[in-house]
Amino acid sequence: MSGDLFDRLRERAVQIHVEEHLRSRIERGEKLRVKLGLDPTAPDLHVGHLVVLDALRLFQDDGHTVVVIIGDYTALIGDPSGRSETRPMLTQEQIASNAETYFMQLDLVLDRNRIEVRHNSEWLAVMSAADILRLMAKATLQQVLQREDFSDRVKEGAAIGAHEILYPFNQAYDSVAVEADIEIGGTDQLFNLLFGREIQKAYDQEPQDVAVFPLLEGTDGEQKMSKSLGNYIALTEPPEQVYGKTMSIPDRLIGKYVRLISGLDPAAQSNVLALKPRDAKAALARRLVQRLHGEEAGARAEEAFFSQFVRKDYRANLEEYEFKGGPMDPVSVLVGIGIAKSRNDATRLIEQGGLRVNGNKEGHQRMLTVGDIISARRRNVLLK
Repeated sequence: MSGDLFDRLRERAVQIHVEEHLRSRIERGEKLRVKLGLDPTAPDLHVGHLVVLDALRLFQDDGHTVVVIIGDYTALIGDPSGRSETRPMLTQEQIASNAETYFMQLDLVLDRNRIEVRHNSEWLAVMSAADILRLMAKATLQQVLQREDFSDRVKEGAAIGAHEILYPFNQAYDSVAVEADIEIGGTDQLFNLLFGREIQKAYDQEPQDVAVFPLLEGTDGEQKMSKSLGNYIALTEPPEQVYGKTMSIPDRLIGKYVRLISGLDPAAQSNVLALKPRDAKAALARRLVQRLHGEEAGARAEEAFFSQFVRKDYRANLEEYEFKGGPMDPVSVLVGIGIAKSRNDATRLIEQGGLRVNGNKEGHQRMLTVGDIISARRRNVLLK
């Protein structure tokens, strides 16, 4: 894959630094150490992590070494990236419990037999006060305060915990400890990753290349998907929850989700995005469940969702309409019930797909009879 690995990374990444340097290393066939850091601030990874995990899989398949760092020490501080306030500090017990769940979740995308898993407490927890002072002497306070979240908080007069200044130094030192050749992360990590280059140079190491990938908005459609914000779809959630949460995302995010986390090839992505929004979202939801739980789980989750939120919709808040005589055309029934103001209004409603009979979308051809439930314009009516 070496010939097209860089091109595939370039298609997915927002920025690669230094682009030509990384390209040349890959084309020369160098075997690289590719770093990803994960802070166990909650027990679950979420589907937003699939963006970088899929990138790591590309490196794995090309024979490179993937180094996943579980930030059991940095999680004590809390990553200030993208934060407008100081994160609450976690206990060591909380961190250990969260980290334990990460390993099986990595197996969903990566080959565990080809992952080097490290905990940054291995080197950070044993640093003496003198070691920490020497590390912090490698950069200036002005450099650290340049990061956007810190500078914004300074302008707004919001508090910055003194311990938060340590975070970028510690994450950067992770790159020194594992001798990273490239580090990947989301766009919110760009400062931290570039800072790692500076600290590596200060320790006489060749600086790592950096690749940052798009952040995925959460189910609220506004803020980035985040464990701490609660707007995420966890990799370990039951199939029905993964499916339902995916169906709840705003329509405008369907394309981004399909491109970034579906794992589909470009042709299959185009097929999904050619569908109507609801159908495209359903195809995406089923695909995500299949990725995380398997083919059968995808089908079951889809059936469960359809049964709960489509088939049963037409049984909710039922009105009754006394239906006299034999089968009747839907236009006459809609006018008779008062859902439509006129036959022309009823015809337009049907042509626009606004009529369901017993939960199924119907057109002019379907004659209605006793026992049918019709749903239109937020009314559900039993013909009796």
